[in-house]
Amino acid sequence: MRHFPQQMNVTIKDKIDPSVFRRDLVRWQQLVTPAWMAGLISGQPVEAAPSAGWRLFEIGFDGSAPFLLGHIPGAGYIDTNQLEQEPLWNKVSDQALLQLLLDKGIRHHTTVVLYGRNSLAAARAAHLMLYAGVTDIRILDGGFTAWESAGFPVARGLALDHPAVSDFGADFPAHPEYLTDMLQARKLLQQPDRVVLVSIRTWSEFIGKTSGYSYIEARGDIPGARWGRAGNDDDINSMSEFHNADGTMKPPDEICGFWREDGIQSGQQAVFYCGTGWRASLAFFYAWLMNWERISVYDGGWCEWSRDPGNPVVCGIRAP
Repeated sequence: MRHFPQQMNVTIKDKIDPSVFRRDLVRWQQLVTPAWMAGLISGQPVEAAPSAGWRLFEIGFDGSAPFLLGHIPGAGYIDTNQLEQEPLWNKVSDQALLQLLLDKGIRHHTTVVLYGRNSLAAARAAHLMLYAGVTDIRILDGGFTAWESAGFPVARGLALDHPAVSDFGADFPAHPEYLTDMLQARKLLQQPDRVVLVSIRTWSEFIGKTSGYSYIEARGDIPGARWGRAGNDDDINSMSEFHNADGTMKPPDEICGFWREDGIQSGQQAVFYCGTGWRASLAFFYAWLMNWERISVYDGGWCEWSRDPGNPVVCGIRAP
């Protein structure tokens, strides 16, 4: 068991209520609060404590400089460049993903708690780890901002380096159905009564007013897709439709409510996509928390779809 230094235990002791969970979620244990996280890493009893070994990781991007200046004590570090690759920013090969998990000391039964300065980065990692077959993935609701806002200690310096493991301990990937490729997406368009493609993009992206990205030229969206919402029109990192002002997840009834308005239902097979996978991964994770059973992420998203001249594209306002 890892512990805060003694002076940190004194600092946080009166702030911890480790029993706080989101009871409005079916998988309530998988979305944790800063207080729960602080209790766990300081060695205090917490509800829904991991039954086996556990690992805490910050998921960052474009280098670890922000991490070195301040992070949650006891955290390791994973960069999204280790999870996805240019030019389409699809996931790395299964072999590379497996090796990354092994190098980080993650087996299929390891409890992995993730957070980010950008919640989308943590969601990207969470989705790919669920695809791989890690059975207990948890995300810190509100990310690093929530931790700092709660007044818990911040550490500086290098990431905790966990001992590598030699095998995953289960078939890999355990959930290939959680990932959809372009050929599968094309086939799904022919089954509109059974499958719904869900565009987790801004309204301006959805109607083709903008591509949303400096490196994606094409505008428009996939014909037949439903608009699953995202955030502010001028910010592809915004998921304000899904988040409270403090960056925590909105009540699931609100999310399901606006999805229903556009014909997106829990009983359907729902395939989420966005530009390159980050926003779609967050929508996937929230649906997974709500126990939606037939869900997937179209990894290539608009970036991949729009580069193939054989793929149909639609622009303009469409009714739900």
